[in-house]
Amino acid sequence: MKLDICTWPDPVLARKAERVTEVTPELRELIENMVETMYEGDGVGLAAPQVGESIRLICVDQTGPKVREDLRVLINPEIVECGGEVESEEGCLSCPQFGAKIKRKERVKVTAMNPEGEDVCIETDGFLAIILQHEIDHLEGTTIVDRSSRLKQAMYRKKAAKWTR
Repeated sequence: MKLDICTWPDPVLARKAERVTEVTPELRELIENMVETMYEGDGVGLAAPQVGESIRLICVDQTGPKVREDLRVLINPEIVECGGEVESEEGCLSCPQFGAKIKRKERVKVTAMNPEGEDVCIETDGFLAIILQHEIDHLEGTTIVDRSSRLKQAMYRKKAAKWTR
């Protein structure tokens, strides 16, 4: 089932998400729905806070949304190593009509748990590293709007205020 995506400045997007303590049938259903929502929204990543669930869960697919060959679902993901620096143009399903050049680490090492309860480790660079950092930012209560200049934030705040009237 496709879920509603929370849009900036929804308070859930500004909260630090809670750790997941166990993989339950409800969590598995949420994962299924998040994957469907990510693909239908033409996204390459989605974090649980973006669908109103303040838990540490992300799904990513660097080949998405059309190809769908590299789906990864990560529970309690954490960046444990990183290096280098890269700047890239980013968008976000929770920040419609907003794009910004964001500085990120070029390489990351992420540890997490998969839906089967197994520990996983991803060492990567390039596009996947950017996606992972973007989605983990959501778990910390940070969006690309927050990483932008004050002027750009103010302009977007004005635009977003018109949508909520």
